[in-house]
Amino acid sequence: MTPSLPRVFVAAPIAHRALHDVRQNRPENSRAAIRAAIAAGYGIEIDLQLTSDGHAMVFHDYDMARLTGRSGAIQQITRAEAADLPLLHGDEGIPSLEEVLQLVAGRVPLLIEFKDQHGAMGPVDGRLEQDAVALLKSYDGPVALMSFNPNSVAELARLAPEMPRGLTTCSYKPEVEHLPTEVCDHLREIPDFDRVGASFISHEVQDLSRPRVAELKAQGVPILCWTVRSAEQEAEARKVADNVTFENYLAAIPG
Repeated sequence: MTPSLPRVFVAAPIAHRALHDVRQNRPENSRAAIRAAIAAGYGIEIDLQLTSDGHAMVFHDYDMARLTGRSGAIQQITRAEAADLPLLHGDEGIPSLEEVLQLVAGRVPLLIEFKDQHGAMGPVDGRLEQDAVALLKSYDGPVALMSFNPNSVAELARLAPEMPRGLTTCSYKPEVEHLPTEVCDHLREIPDFDRVGASFISHEVQDLSRPRVAELKAQGVPILCWTVRSAEQEAEARKVADNVTFENYLAAIPG
């Protein structure tokens, strides 16, 4: 039986890559941004990448240059090296998933995106999923897992069938996603939803009018969306979406 997305994931807006603001020394996916999101009462969305020695780190990009000033793939360095590599506009290194779980400690919902590790949304070797699930098995708090790559979500279903999981989805424009046209054409209509045992989607906010999104919503599937950047955009998104993942403004918390 597919686990349902807990209601807590639609009760408060979700801070995209935590409540980041470089003007206040809170880089995205940093401990400082996570602390700020917890203090404000928001849910938190984070991203996972894998180090060369097999550890899940909370980091979005494949190349480290934009966020650290050091070029090269995060997959090419160890956990210890990542921890010692300062994030730009902050005073701390790249956090591990283990550290973030200890920091959040179940106080707010945690939406975890697994970044595709091999390109073209193909088969996965399971290393990222295995390390993360091993940590999450002993975590006491609301967690939901997702990925753009359906094969990653299928692996998560195999490793942790009890954990709610979903698909991160979008309009899949080849020139934007840098993926082959045939891959985009396949993924655009979310054909793998049932195959991977998904219970929700997190869809691109500019593409919420897609008929497939309406079809899933009509089936009772929770619709999250990304990335909302203003209160006006949020109001429009909520005509379809059950909750928003936001940044660059402070979303209102219902009630």
